[in-house]
Amino acid sequence: MNAAKVTLIWAALAAAIGVPIALAATSSLLEYRGAVYIVGGFAGIMALGLLLVQPLLIGGYLPGLTGYRGRRVHHWIGGALVAAIVVHVIGLWITSPPDMIDALTLTSPTPFSLWGVIAMWAIFATGAFAALRRRLGLRPRVWGSIHMVLAVIIVVGSVAHGLLIEGTMETMSKAALCALVVIAAVKVISGQVLRRRTALRERSDARPQ
Repeated sequence: MNAAKVTLIWAALAAAIGVPIALAATSSLLEYRGAVYIVGGFAGIMALGLLLVQPLLIGGYLPGLTGYRGRRVHHWIGGALVAAIVVHVIGLWITSPPDMIDALTLTSPTPFSLWGVIAMWAIFATGAFAALRRRLGLRPRVWGSIHMVLAVIIVVGSVAHGLLIEGTMETMSKAALCALVVIAAVKVISGQVLRRRTALRERSDARPQ
């Protein structure tokens, strides 16, 4: 891959994540919010951006981060994603405990809260399985299936959560980022499913009749 293409890919990724963050930073709604709420809110925006990076790493679409190196970075980005969600939840808890209690107990009247909680628990579950999968004795194929199901839940929940909120994120850039997250996830997951089916078919054909 030539240098121009490498630069273009990284610039596009930086713009996809950086533009929504930059536009959110100019929102007039921030004038009425305290520092804790702002930090918590931007942690959520950053988490959405990290969701775009994760499938690109697994799919090998980021120059210099393919194969084993890409998987290792995917692992560390996953940890950063969990940390961002923790900061997001803590920030909102400190500034609005009743709303967080309603959200965590699934009694909130706002649909975006439900989707956010679903995505949150799926992210935490993914982190827990990733950390404990060797102790649990999960075979790679089993872990891959669990991870794939959780990834779908995370993407659907996070995108629905983000799109339903009318907050500091600018509408068009938020929609574009959410669309890119969905496209990247669908492309990578569908590719993995296809490869798995092909491998199973080849093994089945190789068995003696």
